[in-house]
Amino acid sequence: MSADRPTDSTTQVCYRHPERETRLACSNCGRPICGACSIESAVGQRCPQCVGDQGRQQTIRVRPTRGRVAAGIPPVTKGILILTVAMYFLGGQVERFLIHHSALVEAGQWWRIFTTALLHGGLTHILFNMWALYVLGPQVERGVGSRAFLSLYLASAGMGGAAAQFSTSHPCAAVGASGAIFGRFGAGLNLAVRRRKTAAGRSMLSQFGLILLINAALPLVFPQISWQAHLGGFISGFVIGELWSHVKGAGAETRRTAIGLAVAVLAVALVLIL
Repeated sequence: MSADRPTDSTTQVCYRHPERETRLACSNCGRPICGACSIESAVGQRCPQCVGDQGRQQTIRVRPTRGRVAAGIPPVTKGILILTVAMYFLGGQVERFLIHHSALVEAGQWWRIFTTALLHGGLTHILFNMWALYVLGPQVERGVGSRAFLSLYLASAGMGGAAAQFSTSHPCAAVGASGAIFGRFGAGLNLAVRRRKTAAGRSMLSQFGLILLINAALPLVFPQISWQAHLGGFISGFVIGELWSHVKGAGAETRRTAIGLAVAVLAVALVLIL
């Protein structure tokens, strides 16, 4: 019997299949579940008991299919896409108040490490970033909740901006959502790795791997791209994703949001203090 097999203190077994070890847990009640019992929902995976027969049917309808984005773009992803594209075509004079300029950030205009994510230096630049957001943003947003996703975007944009700020010894200007995009890569990759035993997790893992590889290679083709911002955003996103993985039960989205906002505040503190 599996109950007699020696295990370490961190080993869990599925509550419906005690012979199966697992690292998955229901995001609602916290029960350990195996890949066969995991049901994807808008706020993570759920166990059959929490979903119920009716909830199971509703959840399956919104599950992303392999190789394409599920129908409908969730609100934060859609809002970022619309606002960023609008700024590209209509930005004009307002750009000078939003662009990340190292000398102005040092002078205390810390908001620029966030707002520069709305600006792009050319058509190729914005196409790559918005394509990545369109393809993978909905999966992450549905997995963690819209408020948490927005806090992740802000935190990784801030950390990417902070990394770009510290990587240069002379005043310079920078634009782009690369830090925020790579933050989503980091959190999404963490989520996909933890769900790799499910069909949705394997699909996410393959998609994230390909797009991450393409974007990681861009600084080699375009030397003006700040790889430091990419790395800063990616690391912050992966760390946030790992912290999120320990948040369970009621109020999980609120706590995920608080974690993201805390990292965003940390980014501001870094550029003001260091």
